[in-house]
Amino acid sequence: MDRASVFSLSVLPSDPEVGDDSRAQTQAKFVSFISAFRLDNSFIYRDQLKENILTKLYYLDVDIAHLISYNEELAHRLANEPADIIPLFEAAVKECGRRMVFVGPDASKSFPECQVLLHSSANLTSIRDLNASFISKLVRIPGIVIGASTLTSKATTLHIMCRQCRHTKNIPVLGGFSGISLPRICDRPSLPGEDAEKCPLDPYFVIHEKSTFIDQQVLKLQEAPDMVPVGELPRHILLSADRYLTNRVVPGSRCTVMGIFTIYQQKQAKGAGNAVAIRNPYIRVMGIHADVDHTAKGQAIFSEDEEQEFLEMSRLPNIYEMFANSIAPSIYGNADIKKAIACLLVGGSKKILPDGMKLRGDINVLLLGDPGTAKSQLLKFVEKVSPIAVYTSGKGSSAAGLTASVQRDPQSREFYLEGGAMVLADGGVVCIDEFDKMRDEDRVAIHEAMEQQTISIAKAGITTILNSRTSVLAAANPIFGRYDDMKSPGDNIDFQTTILSRFDMIFIVKDDHNPARDETIARHVMDVHMGKQPTEQGSVTGEISMEKMKRYISYCRSRCAPRLSDAAAEKLSSHFVSIRRQVHQAEIDSNERSSIPITVRQLEAIIRITESLAKLSLSPVATEEHVDEAIRLFLASTMDAVGQGATTSQELLAEINKVSEELVRRLPIGWSTSLATLRRELVGNRGYSENALTRALIILSRKETVQFRNGGANIYRSGM
Repeated sequence: MDRASVFSLSVLPSDPEVGDDSRAQTQAKFVSFISAFRLDNSFIYRDQLKENILTKLYYLDVDIAHLISYNEELAHRLANEPADIIPLFEAAVKECGRRMVFVGPDASKSFPECQVLLHSSANLTSIRDLNASFISKLVRIPGIVIGASTLTSKATTLHIMCRQCRHTKNIPVLGGFSGISLPRICDRPSLPGEDAEKCPLDPYFVIHEKSTFIDQQVLKLQEAPDMVPVGELPRHILLSADRYLTNRVVPGSRCTVMGIFTIYQQKQAKGAGNAVAIRNPYIRVMGIHADVDHTAKGQAIFSEDEEQEFLEMSRLPNIYEMFANSIAPSIYGNADIKKAIACLLVGGSKKILPDGMKLRGDINVLLLGDPGTAKSQLLKFVEKVSPIAVYTSGKGSSAAGLTASVQRDPQSREFYLEGGAMVLADGGVVCIDEFDKMRDEDRVAIHEAMEQQTISIAKAGITTILNSRTSVLAAANPIFGRYDDMKSPGDNIDFQTTILSRFDMIFIVKDDHNPARDETIARHVMDVHMGKQPTEQGSVTGEISMEKMKRYISYCRSRCAPRLSDAAAEKLSSHFVSIRRQVHQAEIDSNERSSIPITVRQLEAIIRITESLAKLSLSPVATEEHVDEAIRLFLASTMDAVGQGATTSQELLAEINKVSEELVRRLPIGWSTSLATLRRELVGNRGYSENALTRALIILSRKETVQFRNGGANIYRSGM
């Protein structure tokens, strides 16, 4: 055992009192379990095995709960000594399969080996809690697959031959990562009357053609991001899956793994002393169950009482108001933003068109506004209440961290992909704070994720597409830190049109100075800090608890996909035309293109908001009332943002034109002057307003007639 090679244990027990008969008895018990276990007059495992064998799949998927109800002692032994019991179970499956299909003396040789897959609904153990007491026991752990190797072949029996005397023998190999070392001396029995000439040391070599192999795949399982304690790195563990368990999951999928917690010895590096007693843990997979529905996160099962409660909730006439009020109840006001967040959490309906094009159902919201308006708090709340959520901050996330990075595996030197925030939050929400502080090249990385809901990667010879079906909730500050009412939205917002058009709703959150409102907010904040129940509008605890909200969101997303009614569709299309006309008129009036575009994407946005409102009340059809509320929300958010700069009056426009002409006349091409001089002349002596001068200079610099130099202190006339 203490050689540097991997040691293997014999499957047969060494205890002399426990003879072969007890192993035969255990196997017989398994045979009777497979052939006799039934639920409601259907023999589950007998039928399942027969179906599988007829389709040439030699495995049996067993629920441990059934085994417990059939024979508790057997199930206990399976959980505590799986390495000894599972080979017997597999032999029992093989025997049952042989009886069903073949009859004949040499059938046992021709019938292939069978595999037992296990699943169970027992309690989960997190990767963090696995310690030495679990070694060689059956464990069940949840996590996210972050890496999957290609298939390799692992020998189960090696056929070896001696170089000198051609003596052959078969040696069995254990599963998992455990290897084997070939015998050092040839053990051929010498015939009588023959010279007992010894074969040399290490005479054996492997004949691959006569050995048997199975598929094996190495997976890397990491803790789900929401299970990692604050300030810790997520842990991961290697999994070894073989035969029918390979190729079940892809990187990025959440799954629950059932397996034997085992240990192996790593290959020693040259020169590093042999630490014989130290072994590394891994899990030999006995069953792997991927969560089909991403939004449910392993809890797709709703009890009947819960379903009843949710259906009753959805029938309440004010469910939408209740839901919005329960979002971040400790933050005062911002009713429309909370309603928009309610729509974002529920999401619209995803559509796949006949030609294979996909239309996203997720809603993206941008909160743009002054500091101190509780934007980050809203984001933090959404992270807590959404079934799947990832929170990142602008400066702290790079393009690779948001999308995906290509890593190199230190052992096999292969490249593999590791998903970033947008991939891990597949089926949920990504909250991006400080969105304006992100570098432009990083922000471009999420363009595709926001509209096409995929992330394409071409790095290090890997070209692939990952899913990122996520909603984005972003919070940003305007250019100057605060929103400047005197400037148009284009001067306040630092983003390009390309990213703004991908947001379904854009809220401009201003910190208005209003004595009555300030007083109410102050009282509300004092009450929150002192732990009192606020007297007026809304309490600190929402009407729906956070846990119930989470489950209700999961329920809505998994059970309902509303469609528009004809009347609603008609209403929407006519409305969109009038909105476009309004924007066009505003652009003509203010003499500049709107920085917040209204495109077909915005029409789709209103459709999605309508569907999400219908989904919130679990209604299969979106009606005109839903459309009215969706249009109201859209007008209160994006259209309001577009119209912010349209307050420029006709007089101011006329004044700006005059100042522009004056400036062009005053400055010959190639001359420069200081801003202070211009201000003194035009504002002090001529009586123009300072606002008109600033706007005129901005318009001229856009036309590249003048340039700002020395940080805007000097004005240089550069062209016509």
